[in-house]
Amino acid sequence: MAPPAIDSAWLSSPSELFCKSLNVCVKEASPADILPVLEAPIPFASNNTIPKPPPLPSKICTRTEYSKRPRECSFVPKETKDTWDRLLKEGYGADVCIITNEKSCVLAHSNVLSIASPVLGNVIRILKVKHGMRYIKIPGVPHGAVYAFIRFLYSSCYEEEELQKFVLHLLVLSHSYSIPSLKRVCICSLEQGWLTKDNVIDVLQLARNCDAPRLALICVRMVVKNFKSISSTEGRRAMKCANPALEQELVESVVEADTRKQERKRKMEEKKVYLQLYGAMEALLHICKDGCRTIGPRDKVLNGNQGTCNFPACKGLETLVRHFSNCETRVPGGCVHCKRMWQLIELHSRMCNELDSCKVPLCRHFKGKMQRQSKKDETKWRLLVSKVIAAKNAVGSFSCQSSGLF
Repeated sequence: MAPPAIDSAWLSSPSELFCKSLNVCVKEASPADILPVLEAPIPFASNNTIPKPPPLPSKICTRTEYSKRPRECSFVPKETKDTWDRLLKEGYGADVCIITNEKSCVLAHSNVLSIASPVLGNVIRILKVKHGMRYIKIPGVPHGAVYAFIRFLYSSCYEEEELQKFVLHLLVLSHSYSIPSLKRVCICSLEQGWLTKDNVIDVLQLARNCDAPRLALICVRMVVKNFKSISSTEGRRAMKCANPALEQELVESVVEADTRKQERKRKMEEKKVYLQLYGAMEALLHICKDGCRTIGPRDKVLNGNQGTCNFPACKGLETLVRHFSNCETRVPGGCVHCKRMWQLIELHSRMCNELDSCKVPLCRHFKGKMQRQSKKDETKWRLLVSKVIAAKNAVGSFSCQSSGLF
């Protein structure tokens, strides 16, 4: 994106002053070779002088480490786990029968269930005893998921294969019966790599219903990032019919994310242009003060065979100055390359703090012109100067020498 186009008053006498102040070797410059100094941005080039960034901080637990966990996970000693597992499997002294969706039964103990889950405790207290047993129905959940859930209440253990197979059912059960430790395990497992494009919509809806905001946010980000491929899944089609409000929310999130992406891209392009302008300011001051290659002040002896210049913008600016010194047009609406040179010098004068000792020709001329400029033009120039300075401050002292300007 180009900065605001700001016209300058073109005078023949100041332009001659500029040419007389510089020692320019006679060389024909083709307009096609002159780079657009104040218009199109030029991609950054690499520079070997850029310091290497510091290494990233080490992570306490990575996905790879998580995937290499033991297949059987436990939070208690093995002896305790075996004792409680044996009590559940043998059902010795059981007084509760949990009926699952497959007409199967899991025998359990009311004291253990009441202590592990306050919700189950309240249910057990209001149930009537029939033939020495209390019967609890947990419909809509596979028998394996119910057994894994009850086992976790006894020993806080689970098998990795069962957790991965029934993770969504266990998330619902842990939320419904208030088992926060199991809920954390399910959420952590889903966040650490069990989310897929096929199940992300289902997980998102469960995360909303089961009060798991972080998991819901991760799901939304995954949907936004892979919206095109996820749109064709069965979960997305079912959600459109069952939950149109969530469907609309996801579409709005995708649109908002795309808008933010375009805005970031636009700001990056603007920043490149402003960095180029600051690089041009540095190169112009370097040429007028020290000289570079075949162009510089009158009191300097120039050596055209010197090494590579440390100011990347010098090459394009040198060509522009050479054209400016030889061009015979220099009238408003005439040569576009000369117009860029005028604008570049005026921009320098507004950023220059050296009132009397500045080596750039016409700097004092434009400082005097600022007093007679209209309020509208003055506002445009101030905005441009603030953008250039802000871009320079954002990248630090290496911005000009590492960006490959011009």
